Amino acid sequence: MIAVTQQGGVAILTLAHGKANALDIEFCRALTGQFVKLQKSSSVQAVVITAEGSIFSAGVNLLRAEQGGSKYLRSFLPVLNKMYDTIFNFPKPLVAAVNGHAIAGGCILACCADFRVMARGPGRIGVTELLVGLPFPALAFEIMRFVTGPRYLAETIYTGATYPPEDAAERGLVHEVVDAADVTARAVAAAQMLAQIGPVTFPQTKKQIRLPVTERMKRDGKKVDAETTKIWTSPKATASIRAYVERTLKK
Repeated sequence: MIAVTQQGGVAILTLAHGKANALDIEFCRALTGQFVKLQKSSSVQAVVITAEGSIFSAGVNLLRAEQGGSKYLRSFLPVLNKMYDTIFNFPKPLVAAVNGHAIAGGCILACCADFRVMARGPGRIGVTELLVGLPFPALAFEIMRFVTGPRYLAETIYTGATYPPEDAAERGLVHEVVDAADVTARAVAAAQMLAQIGPVTFPQTKKQIRLPVTERMKRDGKKVDAETTKIWTSPKATASIRAYVERTLKK
């Protein structure tokens, strides 16, 4: 499900959960657990997250959501939110080596990182939640606000567009685009660079950079998530997920 290797002080997490690294309860819990371990590890100074194959992550496992319905989604959403919270607020440097498609929740997962390197090629990145008919949980939305900024936020969210690497870089979804063969090596180099800032100074600076997200979550997070959960677990949402799956995944 998740392979962990290490190059010096940089741990490399390689996602290997089916063909698409789709996010389900078990996978989210496993990712959360790995980041908790890495935070405690004295030998790990920074982390790179990447994946096998041509897909970084296709986002929430909609087939599982369709089958499980509201009962499954009611259990899944807190697990998903905990994963994003753990990874977005991970105190050590985190670099995403986006090896291919990063769609919806997979895009948000990549955007949790401090620095994002994407492979040049056919891979696309973007958030398609509104195309499914589902609103963003509070933290997921704030992560997207954080990375895209006001210029591109509305376009990115409302259209549900997925972007090729160069267009993604223009919109803040990734920082660099490199040849596919170089994506992991470049991510490791970026992680090593960030680690040089120091184990005290880096996390303090990261907290300061992400303070607007923290403050909005403290103020509005619970209220937004309560409303979001109502929508995600409604019969209308289940029907919307089913329709999207039929249109896109069962062709």
